[in-house]
This record gives sequence, C-alpha cells and structure tokens, in this order.
Amino acid sequence: MDWQRMETTKGTNARTDRFGNPVDPTVGYARGKILKSSVEERQRLVHAQRIATGRLQRQGRDSIAIFTGNLRTFPMQAERMPVVCDEWTGPGLVDEAFQEAAVRHVGGTRPLHTATLLNRTSGGLIAAIGALCQGRPVVSAVPAASKSHASVPRGSYAARVELVESDSVEGLGQAVAAHEPALVLITTVSSNLDRLPEADIVAMLDIARQGGAVVLMDDAYGARIRPILHGGAHALALGADLVITNCDKAGMVGPRAGLLAGRDALVQRVAAKAAEFGSEARSPIIAAVTQSLQMFDPAWLREEAAMGEQLTVLFERKFGRRRVLRSDLGPIIVEDDLVEMALERAGLTAADTSLVPAEVTSALGAILLRDHGVLTTNTHGQPGAKVSLRLRPTPEGVARVGGLATVVQAVERSLGTLAAMMKNPDAVASLVIGKE
Repeated sequence: MDWQRMETTKGTNARTDRFGNPVDPTVGYARGKILKSSVEERQRLVHAQRIATGRLQRQGRDSIAIFTGNLRTFPMQAERMPVVCDEWTGPGLVDEAFQEAAVRHVGGTRPLHTATLLNRTSGGLIAAIGALCQGRPVVSAVPAASKSHASVPRGSYAARVELVESDSVEGLGQAVAAHEPALVLITTVSSNLDRLPEADIVAMLDIARQGGAVVLMDDAYGARIRPILHGGAHALALGADLVITNCDKAGMVGPRAGLLAGRDALVQRVAAKAAEFGSEARSPIIAAVTQSLQMFDPAWLREEAAMGEQLTVLFERKFGRRRVLRSDLGPIIVEDDLVEMALERAGLTAADTSLVPAEVTSALGAILLRDHGVLTTNTHGQPGAKVSLRLRPTPEGVARVGGLATVVQAVERSLGTLAAMMKNPDAVASLVIGKE
C-alpha cells in the first residue's frame, strides 16, 4: 500500500499553482528553493520571533499588533496558579468545571457527552485518526474548493491509511460507499473560513452514519462561527459523535489548545491515544482554558466580525474586489494574487522571479512585522499553515496599529518594499529565514 496516497472526489484537484509550480498535496501550496519543507517553515517562525523581539526591545509591547485572529492569552489569576496548575492534583480540582464548560460550549449534554483537552487541535485530529480509523481509509469532507487541515493527511500517514477527500455531498456518498471508512471527518469551516452550507453538513452526517462510520466534526472555527454568526446548530446537537474546536480563535481568548468533546467512550479512546503521542494538554493549560470557556462572550466574536467587515471594505477600495476575498473575520488575498501584485509594482513578469508564492507571502509578512508591527500567520504560522494573506483584526490589535486605515497603508507600503526584492532571492531568504 502507498501510505502517502490521497484520493479526491472534489471537483478540482490542482497539481500546479497559477505559475506552473507543482503543489505539495499535503499543504496545498508549492515548495520553493527557500521554503523547501517544514524544516525551513520552522526556521521562518524562529526568525520571525527574533524580528518581533527586536521590535519589542526597541519600541515596547504596544508596537506589535496581532492580526492572526489568535489571541492566546492566559486568563488565570496569579494566586490560583500554584493550586490549579499543579501537575499532579490540579487537573482533578478543575475537571468538573472544565467538563461542564467544555460540553456546554459545543452544544453537548452531560453525562452523554464528555470532553478532553489536547495541546493543539492538530494533535487532537492526529490522535483521533490513530484511535478510530481501524486501519481503514479516512474520508474527509471539506467546503467547496478547500482542503483538509494539514494535520489530517499527516495523521493518516502516521496511521498508515489512505485519505480520501470530498467537497460535495455526492462525492462524500461515493467515497463512503467505495471505502467503507470507520472514521469520517467533516470540516465545517476551513482555515480560510470557507463554510459548508448547513444543509450539506446535515446530509453528510446522515451519509456517514448510514455507512456505519464515527463522525468527527472539525469545528476549529465552526463551533462559534456557525451558531453565533450564521444561526447554525452545534455539532453534537446535529448528531456528530465527536467535535473538536480551537481555544484561541473565533472569539476565544486562549490559551492555545484543542477541545474535543462527544460520546464518552470515543472521547476516552482519543484521549488515550493523545497521551500515547504526548499531545494531551497539561494542567496549566487545562486550568486556563476552563477559565477562558467560563468567560466566553459571543459578543466578542461579533465585534471581531464587524471589524473584519470594515477592514475588508477598505481593502476592496484599495486593492480591488477582484483580488480581495471576503470572510467572516476579515480580508483575504490569496498567495498567487499577491505574487501578481508584487510583480506589477516591480514592472516584472512571473518569468523574472524564482520565488514561489509561499515565499513571497512570507516575505510580505516579515516586512509587515519588521516595518509596521503587523503580525500575521505569514510569519508566525506553523509548518503547513495557509500561506494566503489573512488579516483578522481584534480591538486590541487595531488600537495598537493606529486604526484600520493604517493597516491598509502598511500592506501597500510593504508591497512596495517587496516589489524591489522580487529578483533577489538571497535577500528574501535572509528576510524570511535569516540566512541565504
């Protein structure tokens, strides 16, 4: 068996980007001479942290504004930390409060549903695949023209099973019939905030259940975006066996962790596998997430969405509707469009540069951070994260940068700086990963 094989029943299955570069199917974008693999992407993150540290040392904490959409605070009173953060006794002290808040957050009902916490949503997905696939292909449903999170193909590879992707109800039905999976994943809202219609989610759940599969809903964003912004139902209320969501995005303030909830027997199997892999959350994170869940206010997400809409309008005016995509939380410019925008400003064609789009957007992110204090996932994303420019404003970030119009100006000026580097891959390598 070719364990790296990934089938698709999606309408499109691009093998190259707009410029003819071969796309790595695991991450969904082209590798280049600078960002060759996850190793260089890790180096990018480390170098970006050095850039941020330098700016903080020179200009202070308020000189950096977070536009990733991930707040990652640690909401815990100092006087409670020695007790609830103790590695041996702390988890037991907060477990009842955690269970109550976690299950309620994703629309579950105790005691039918329980919850566990993972160090990352990615770690939870990998553990779930390992625990529940039973050596059979994993079928993954995604919004139209989207793809599974990179942890899904990586988890399938680790479990030595094939991954079959579909972005339609019909395609999912074909995949379930052909492969008889033990586990079906449904990504309701992608990293780019593409969203499955509610009717499709219901139909996909029905297909998977009729096929005898366990259904895990990847609701990293969707656990809050769907019910709060679109009036959708929570995953467990719809009948999913399991749901996983992120604790530091879409209105949640952090810390970073993956919350998995659902039928108790299944939760225990995934939690055990996560412990085997070393991806369970530790006591301080459990205590802080419990506090975060108890604090959560849907108004926070609505405020972020309103700011995202305002920034999107400004982006459309400056860069044109053809190139600015709308999302629930802010504007998106896909990586291929950003390459064209930089080339246009430089008076060049695609043949004049050896850079791939991921390298171009990483360079743009580094310039935004270094020169303007705008921190994005283009510098601080983990290996395999989306490489489009995605700006997701929060009140604190907008205040620090000096207003939404200032963000637009920062992107325009950074594009000008980037344009001058499009024929100089050594300079881009130095900027992105700190070496030539």
